Amino acid sequence: MDSGHDAEGTTVEVDSGGLADATNAATAGSDDALEVPAELSEEDRAERLTQLNGIIELMRPAVQADGGDLALVSADVASGVIEVQLQGACSSCAVSSSTLQGGVERILHDRLPWVTEVLGGVDESVDPFESESMGRGGYVPSF
Repeated sequence: MDSGHDAEGTTVEVDSGGLADATNAATAGSDDALEVPAELSEEDRAERLTQLNGIIELMRPAVQADGGDLALVSADVASGVIEVQLQGACSSCAVSSSTLQGGVERILHDRLPWVTEVLGGVDESVDPFESESMGRGGYVPSF
């Protein structure tokens, strides 16, 4: 498990498969532009995280079918800022930015009204030649 802290002090645990496991209660920063309560209860945080993990799991098979994977890097459920990463063959794919914007971001905004921003990128630690060779359906995530 890796853990990180966001600007509001919320802790998000993310396992190697890209799923966030828990959040700590923390006071969220106020932003007049957002219609998010200033502070979420632990139950609300857990519910939002469960919803997010469920939708990430629904999207993963489509990305995995093309040799990649989708991982949740961080999630600030209070402010609605989500960060995801495309991995595997997605690292060398010319349409990975379209997958992030037209697919992942659109789906998260449509299904989770509290999501305000989706940040994303590709796993640049993968060798480009290795990524290309993964091709369609060749990538199996290691857990």
